[in-house]
Amino acid sequence: MYYLGIDFGGGSSKATLIDELGNVIATASSEYPTTYVENGLATQKPIDWFNAAIKNIKSILSTGIDPKLIECICFDAATHTAVLLDENEDVICDSIYWTDTRSVKEKEFLLENYKDYLFDKTKHLPDTIWTLPELMYLYNNYQDAYRRIKHIVFAKDYVRHLFCAGLVTDYIEAEGSMLFDFDNNCWDEKLLSLAHLDISQMPKIVSPLDVLGTINEWASKVSGLSTTTKVLCGCTDTAMEVFASGGVKKGDMTLKLATAGRICLITDKPYPDKNIINYSHLNKGLFYPGSGTKSCASSLRWFRDTLGGTYKELDQLAEQIPLGSDGLIFLPYLMGELTPYANPNIRGGYFGLSATHTKGHLVRALLEGVAFSLLDCYLYLKDHGLEVSNRAFALGGGSKSPLWRQIVSDVLGIELYVTENNDSSFGGALCAATACGKFTSLEDAIKRTQKIVGRVKPDLENHEKYMKIFKKYQQIASFLVEFYKNE
Repeated sequence: MYYLGIDFGGGSSKATLIDELGNVIATASSEYPTTYVENGLATQKPIDWFNAAIKNIKSILSTGIDPKLIECICFDAATHTAVLLDENEDVICDSIYWTDTRSVKEKEFLLENYKDYLFDKTKHLPDTIWTLPELMYLYNNYQDAYRRIKHIVFAKDYVRHLFCAGLVTDYIEAEGSMLFDFDNNCWDEKLLSLAHLDISQMPKIVSPLDVLGTINEWASKVSGLSTTTKVLCGCTDTAMEVFASGGVKKGDMTLKLATAGRICLITDKPYPDKNIINYSHLNKGLFYPGSGTKSCASSLRWFRDTLGGTYKELDQLAEQIPLGSDGLIFLPYLMGELTPYANPNIRGGYFGLSATHTKGHLVRALLEGVAFSLLDCYLYLKDHGLEVSNRAFALGGGSKSPLWRQIVSDVLGIELYVTENNDSSFGGALCAATACGKFTSLEDAIKRTQKIVGRVKPDLENHEKYMKIFKKYQQIASFLVEFYKNE
């Protein structure tokens, strides 16, 4: 039997098919656009996620896999991304992606009037990344469309609903909405009222590994999957990849180089703080509090799309440039920043640019700048009582670059473990297999499938050099914080 995981990331969907032993049998991926225009807008079309899933499934089935042998499928996606449905369960409008920064006024309103209540109920302070201020923005600016809302689900829930009817979500996804009572595991009526919603419009909350049914006949015809294939609820992409990379027990740490950058620690309690993001782990009783930088691999993708070149070509250019990029420093605040500034208005850029700098300098400075931002995240966790580790499981598309892995290891001064399979779609496939009894637990699934294929040790001499540059980075960041203070 086979098990399929499908992930919806910041710019693409990936599907991974595994067998009963956790061996990867086939993978497929396809990109979709995010619309970026003025005023901080960032949106995606829900139908693009579904079409990407169909494309990936057909690609995997084209390898000769018998659809009837795919026992279970699991979806995951980036959190915060609400999908608004009308009474016919049709999509009302494009979905606001979490990098969207239009809801600044709504965020400020919540901070001024509901700061303590929000922090008590959700373990977080409002920012433009959360669903609540995004919905408030839509209500304040598009009331005609907003009044049509009959149901609200989230990205992976919408796609899953098309494959297996059921407007439900999981508790980890719900924690990312800022509409959810973290401690009591339920929707909060007061928070819903701030978005002019009530509980009847919200999805039922279940567990990520709950089986919701099987593939419906329509989806079977469109995708080629069998109507006997079970469908899991699934959860958020970060929860899946933290698990998939090997973060399953207290003390484990993961470092993510993806659309956003994240450093997460596995703990037995949440750590409420304005700059620490708290979520429940897939393992009941555990959590993965973390810090984040908003534009990580998305910075490199922006560079690629704007100035040209493949990722391999850009890596080759950067490899020719010495440590420190000959004085060029990049701050990756393309869409605001999370830890430690929590400012959606701050913007970054290149500093120290001269006529002697080349495209290679620009690339290496970008890779180093993202690493400095991750160092900010790492030090923040350490300074706020979390027992950070001197090693981490590396994950995300950016971790595939040996150069970038080494730069990050040198800047943070920590060892990075590279596992053979660590993305969210692999985690979803493992969850599908675990739910069907092929593994006795999530820990068992990782123990039996995780393969460490590389270790990156920090060059301590380079680390000392980078720490001197990091002081300049922090000086520039402090200037930018003040410069954009009243934006």
